Amino acid sequence: MTDSNQVVQRDQADAAGQGGAVAERRDEAAMTLIPAVDIFETAAGVTLWADLPGVPREKLEVNVHDSSLRIEGEAVLPMPAGLRVQHAEVRQPRYARTFTLSPDLDASGIEANLQDGVLKLTIPRRDEARPRRIEVSVG
Repeated sequence: MTDSNQVVQRDQADAAGQGGAVAERRDEAAMTLIPAVDIFETAAGVTLWADLPGVPREKLEVNVHDSSLRIEGEAVLPMPAGLRVQHAEVRQPRYARTFTLSPDLDASGIEANLQDGVLKLTIPRRDEARPRRIEVSVG
């Protein structure tokens, strides 16, 4: 599995023609953050842990297409009633990351679990790619 994403900006073409503070605000709103991940590999498959603080299950999408695994989510930051924002560097944090899956992995068997802002993906190996012991007979 290889990581194929860098920091991304949505609507780059729209923000490119703007000047001054308007462009700066658009860039802040358009910034997509790359979530930190830990990846563990065993003979049975790969387990990926992605940090997605503030992202509820309803705002999380995990997609597989061909050999590409994409994680996207939008954090929900509750605003207390009666308060207004004086300064906000990231208004609606958005996360996105794409990985290329090895042909040894079974994309149809992926299991996903989101708990306390951490996404756990379990990606099993294809049966034919798993190591197996071959019995040797004598004679």
